[in-house]
Amino acid sequence: MPAIGKLARVVTVLGLVVAPVFLSPLAYADIGGHGNNGQASDEHGNASDDGTLSSTVGLIVYDRSKNGSGNSVGPVTSTTSWTPPACWYAPKYSPAALQAYLEPIWEAGSTGDAWDATQRDRYVNGHPYKDFNKDETGKGYWWDSYVNESFPPGWDKCDEPYFWVATGDAPPANIKNAVTPQILAELAYNEIRVPSRDVSLAPADKTKVNLPTWAWLDKTAFKPVSVTARIDALGMWATTTAKPVSLKIEPGTSDAVTYPASGVCALNNDDSVGEKYTAGDAHKTPQCGVRYLRSSGNGSYQLKATITWQITWSGSDGTNARRLPDGSFGRSQNVTVQEIQSVNR
Repeated sequence: MPAIGKLARVVTVLGLVVAPVFLSPLAYADIGGHGNNGQASDEHGNASDDGTLSSTVGLIVYDRSKNGSGNSVGPVTSTTSWTPPACWYAPKYSPAALQAYLEPIWEAGSTGDAWDATQRDRYVNGHPYKDFNKDETGKGYWWDSYVNESFPPGWDKCDEPYFWVATGDAPPANIKNAVTPQILAELAYNEIRVPSRDVSLAPADKTKVNLPTWAWLDKTAFKPVSVTARIDALGMWATTTAKPVSLKIEPGTSDAVTYPASGVCALNNDDSVGEKYTAGDAHKTPQCGVRYLRSSGNGSYQLKATITWQITWSGSDGTNARRLPDGSFGRSQNVTVQEIQSVNR
C-alpha cells in the first residue's frame, strides 16, 4: 500500500466520515433490542435533537443514566493487565454512503493511481463487489473498523478493507474483533464512573501513636453503577455493572499496622464497610482501621482508601452476569499522627 494510501486508511479507521448516514435498525443474528431511558451519546458525538444518529450506522450509543455522577467520581482501573479493545469492526456505510466517501478520494488522486485502480476493482468492477453492492441496498451494510479513542494503543491492528455483511448474517469468520455483545460490554467498562470519598475515621482529625484508628464507610456511600452500550443498527446491546466489594486501607507509611492485616476490609451484609466507632470501643480492635507506630511529625500521612469493584455484564445474546476483571478506584486523605498517648472516649 503506498504511503498516501495508508494515510487514507488511517482517516477511515478514525471514523472521519464525509457523509452522514441515516438508516433504520436491522436485526443481527436474531438478537433483540434494548431500551434506553437515559441521555445517549456515542464516542464520536451525540444523538441529534430529532433522535436520528448524526454519525455512522454502527456507532455505539451509551446509556449512562445509572452511572456514577458528581464531582467525586472517576474511572475504574482493571486490577489485572486486561484492557478494553483498542478497535473493532461494525457497520459503517450503506452502498451509496461508501460510494460518496470513496469516489471523491479517487477523483482527487490523493492515494495514487495504482491504489485507486485496486480499490475500483474491488468495490466497483466486481472483484469481488460490483457497483458498491447497490443491488443489495437495504439488505446489509459495509463494515469497517472503529477506534477506542480513550485507549489508542493497538488501533492499527484493525486493518481489514471494507467488507459486506448481509442482514442477519454473521461477519466472516476470519474477521477478528467483529463487534459482539462482549466487545460492547468491554467498551462500556471503559465508560464506568464510580464514586470516591474519604473514609470516616475515629479519631477524626488527629490520631495518636499506637492508638487504633477506626475506619468505616456507611452503606449509602457506595452503590452499584452501570453503563449500557448498544448498536441500534444491529439491535445489539450489553450492560456492564460495577458493584463495590471491598475497601483497601494503605496507611501511607510502613510504620503502621492495618486491621485486618491485609488492609482489605470486606463489605458487610448491608453494603457498609467496617464498623462505626462508638463511645466505649477504645479498647476493642477495629474491624477495619489502622494503628500508626510513629508520629507524622509536623506533617501528615497520606492514607489511601481504594474501593475494589466487581465488574459483570449482561447482553442481548443471553449472557447474564458474566465476569470481567475487577476494577479499582481510590483517593488519599491526610492523617495527622501525634506522639501523645490517649484513648477514645
